[in-house]
Amino acid sequence: MGSVAAEGQAVPSLPGETVLGQSKTFPFGQLPVKKNANGGASRAVIQGVLATGEAVEVHETTLPPGQMPHPPHKHRHSEFMMVREGTLDFDNDGTKERVGPGGVIFAASNVMHGLKNVGETAANYFVIAIGRESGVQKV
Repeated sequence: MGSVAAEGQAVPSLPGETVLGQSKTFPFGQLPVKKNANGGASRAVIQGVLATGEAVEVHETTLPPGQMPHPPHKHRHSEFMMVREGTLDFDNDGTKERVGPGGVIFAASNVMHGLKNVGETAANYFVIAIGRESGVQKV
């Protein structure tokens, strides 16, 4: 377990995890694009472990009108979702909350949640997932 952080202290990471110890930029046009079954797309940004020990994963999603990225679900890690474009309904454990451009959504650990694009145009949002699913699985 662990790689060495800049201050010489071990970073709590699992075998095979990338320790995110260097600052970096991620130009949007250079992010790898994966087409999704719902007609949308996602772009992976970064995944690894911060020098302070938190597992983190960041991606961007484009969601067509009327679509969901997946059915409502829950998981151990927490997520922040930042809406860049469009209008989303956030299913917060059965309560719907509408969020538009500039809005931020927080999905707490182990709370049922889901998203749906309720607008007439594509929705675009970034996800920051923090935490691990278990002691042996990455985010």
